[in-house]
Formats: sequence, structure tokens, C-alpha cells
Amino acid sequence: MNSRSGPLAVVAAAVLWGTAGTVGTLAAAGSVSLAAARLVLGGALLGALALVRRRRASGGNVPMHRSLIFGAAAVAAYQLCFFAAVGRTGVAIGTVVAIGSGPVFTGLLSWIVGRERPSGRWALATAAAVAGCAVLVTGGRGTGGVDAGGVALALLGGLLYAFYAVVAARAIGGGMESGTVMGVMFGGAAVLMLPVLALTGPGWLARPGGLLTALYLGCATTGLAYLLYGRGLRTTPVATAATLALAEPAVAALLGVVALREHLSLVSWAGLVLLALGLVVVALPAGTRPPGTPAPETPKAPARGRH
Repeated sequence: MNSRSGPLAVVAAAVLWGTAGTVGTLAAAGSVSLAAARLVLGGALLGALALVRRRRASGGNVPMHRSLIFGAAAVAAYQLCFFAAVGRTGVAIGTVVAIGSGPVFTGLLSWIVGRERPSGRWALATAAAVAGCAVLVTGGRGTGGVDAGGVALALLGGLLYAFYAVVAARAIGGGMESGTVMGVMFGGAAVLMLPVLALTGPGWLARPGGLLTALYLGCATTGLAYLLYGRGLRTTPVATAATLALAEPAVAALLGVVALREHLSLVSWAGLVLLALGLVVVALPAGTRPPGTPAPETPKAPARGRH
């Protein structure tokens, strides 16, 4: 995979993630149970693919990173923190804080752990994208009485996302195949989420509509999406990938308008545009200027006479 296709793979993963909310409305299930089923099915699929690939790999000499065990725990814990945050502080604020803080924490962690200092362009583009995401989701409405505990849980969710993204990127950078990395992390998370699925009542899976919805969420928005995300991490810095993943709420909002006949205010549309501009800037390869930006002046060589 070349360096230009990496960001495209990440955005494709974000597009799939963005379809989860709309598709999830088709199942008569609670949000926690739906998320647990999605992670169990998707994680089982990724884990099975990882086992097959590892057995077929020649030699199998690439060491397994122990940090992936902690990554698996972070994947499962993120789900619990996110829904606990949404339950306490509301969908809009919980989503903005959890998803919006993810790229910031990822940039900081990759700087601390891998000494990969984010560029100024990344910082500006990420700030614009996060601001656009906030305006898009909240529609410019005031936050009112925000629950501090809910915000703290959402921030913890953003940190957990950043942690498992950085763990995956370092394992891939260390030579592990991206599909194996995702399989180990999400396969482990699937095992951890099985009790959650059992406790939240999986009876809705017995209905055809519920089962089909869960299969799509597990196979497409988890299995395929994280395979694409892992492929993108091969050539895309993890901080950049985390920012590009902010395409998820944009896709979810547009699907809500088209498929669910939801309404976006003018402020939300402005936030969508700001988010899109931030993603375009952060996706540009290093050294590429946004359209309309003048080329930097280069010093002129001293004049020389004819020989």
C-alpha cells in the first residue's frame, strides 16, 4: 500500500463506522446490547481471520506484542465508558467529547511514546475538525447543565481509543501484519464483551431483523472497517489517522438526513463544512499545499557571467 492510499483506507473505515447508527435503528435492542453484539461478532471474525493468516504466514517469526492484550482491554473498556458517558451527559455532548478528544489524545500519546511530534498543520487541521464535529453534533445549542462525571467518562473513552490506536500502530510498525494486530485486539475484546451481551439480554438476536442488523454491524462496521483502518495505519501516522476518523460523525449526520429524514440546522451544516475542510487539510501529503496557498519564495541564486 502506498502512502496516498493509507488515508483513503482510514476514511473508508470511518465511512463504515458512520453507517452504524442508522443501521442500528433497525434492531429493537438497547444501545449497550447492540454495541456488545457488534463487538462480539466483529471481534470473533477478526480473531478467526488473524488465526488463519498466522498459520499461513511463512515462518511465523514476527513476535507477538504483549501490549495487544492491554489494547484488547482498552477496546472493550471504550465501549463501556462511551455508553456510560452518553447515559449521564446525553448523546450530543458524550459523542463530541469522546470522539473529539480521541485525535488530541492520540497525537499526545504518539508524541510521548514514539517521539512523533505532530506538525503544526496537523494541530490546526485537527482543531478545525474537532470544532466542526462539535458544532455539527450539538447544532450550536448551549450545553446547559453538563454532568461532570459524564464528561470525565467521555474523556476516558477518548483516551482509551487513543491508547489502542497507538498500540496497534506500534505493533504494525514493528512488523506485525495489520490484520493480525486487529484480530488479536478485537478478538480479545470480543471475549471480554461476551458477559456484557449475556447480561443485557441478547433475545433480540433471535429475530431475523435483529440478527441481520447485528451481522452487518459486526462484519462491516467492525470487521471490515478495522481491517481497513489497520491497513491505513501501515503508511499513515496514527495521529493523522485518528483525525481522519472524524469523518464518522459527518457520514452519520448525512445518513440521518437522507435515510431518516432528520433535519440539520444552518449551524450544523457550517460545522459539517468546517469538519470536511479540516479532514482535507490533514489528509494532504506532507509538502502539499491546500489550493490557493502561494508557494514559498525560494532565494535567488547569485547572478553568474557567461563562461
